[in-house]
Amino acid sequence: MSTTPAATTPGTTRTSLLVLAYLAFVSLGLPDGLLGVGWPSIRSDFTVSTEAVGLLLTSGTVGYLVSSVVAGFTIARLGVGWLLAGSTALASLALTGYAGSPGLPLMVGCALLLGLGSGAIDAGLNAYAAGAFGPRHMNWLHACFGLGVAIGPLIMTTALGAGLAWRWGYGIVAAAQAVLALAFVLTARNWAQHRAVPDGPTPTDVSGDPGVPDVPGVPGVPVPPAGPVRIRATLALPAVWFGALTFAVYVAIEVAAGLWAFLLLTENRGMSATAAGLGVSLYWGSLFVGRVVQGLFANRLGTRSVLLGSMLGMAAGSALVAVPGPAWLAVLGLAIIGFGAAAVFPLLTLTTAERVGQQHADRAIGVQIGAAGLGGALLPAALGVLIGRTSVAALGPALVVASLAMLALYWASNRPRSGPVPERPGQPAGTTG
Repeated sequence: MSTTPAATTPGTTRTSLLVLAYLAFVSLGLPDGLLGVGWPSIRSDFTVSTEAVGLLLTSGTVGYLVSSVVAGFTIARLGVGWLLAGSTALASLALTGYAGSPGLPLMVGCALLLGLGSGAIDAGLNAYAAGAFGPRHMNWLHACFGLGVAIGPLIMTTALGAGLAWRWGYGIVAAAQAVLALAFVLTARNWAQHRAVPDGPTPTDVSGDPGVPDVPGVPGVPVPPAGPVRIRATLALPAVWFGALTFAVYVAIEVAAGLWAFLLLTENRGMSATAAGLGVSLYWGSLFVGRVVQGLFANRLGTRSVLLGSMLGMAAGSALVAVPGPAWLAVLGLAIIGFGAAAVFPLLTLTTAERVGQQHADRAIGVQIGAAGLGGALLPAALGVLIGRTSVAALGPALVVASLAMLALYWASNRPRSGPVPERPGQPAGTTG
């Protein structure tokens, strides 16, 4: 009895890869959510200053930048499945090292390994998902990253509340990463087959979502007929650099708010450690909820309007954090920042071609992801130095300044380019499918 595997296998394979991608984004966010709640305990155990967290952030960023830059070349040689398998295994090893580190120097070395693994996972999944799954799933995948970061503080808070050491939080996440790495190993061939470009006429969209942007080398997406564009031509575009700076400042706000919120709520607003941990989880949870809502409703709205409203929301939430007042006001501000931030990263990624042109989009995305990692480490680390020399109350004003800078950079990145901006078939300019 025939089961017509040719008709069922592709859909089943795509669904399994999509579920695995969702889990990968959750796991990618877990370590980020652990550090903010765990750092006061880590700092106490290792007898280091508050700003020493900058060593971890900087080391992780070096690894992240290196791996995100070389990810494209690695995919070409090994395939995206094996890249994800190896990178996730490396992240699991690094987190195991966190859990067993006798002091900060070894932990800094493990942060480098974690950055190498995370950067490759992030770049590989974003490049694959942007072409294979479409805008709706792109938003939901990034929502899963927010879910992972929201779960991270809960894991650490639960461990500390149970009287366990902070090391248990990292050990739990390391085990989860190891299981995910095994899943990538078992499905490595499926990722390669699903990504293969079919021969023959221009293929149709396989994502199930209208308006998927054209991306070279991705199934179901037409390849532009133009010849190769020199790297110099891409790097000469002001929109590439303004866009990269927008990413850098956005991620700096997202990371800084999550990293230093626990310290703000406990030392400056008088919250208990448990309540502050829940407040940090609420911040990351609002990021998750915002991205779920974005995936459901944002297709009906113009991209620029959504992004502008989201960035204004981040500025408003930052102002609430900056205002001296009760702890609940700061928690509300953090929740507003998280909800507003939800749309920014996925929509900025999806609209890169509208700003720089389709022929430059792939390289521009790579530059943006690299800049995002750099901004997510250097600016929060610099803020840590400022907090160490003043007080954690500096967090709110710093977030306000960064939010206003992000708005200005986004405006600059959208200044008209020379020549017409190609629109997606059957879709008005300035909207997403």
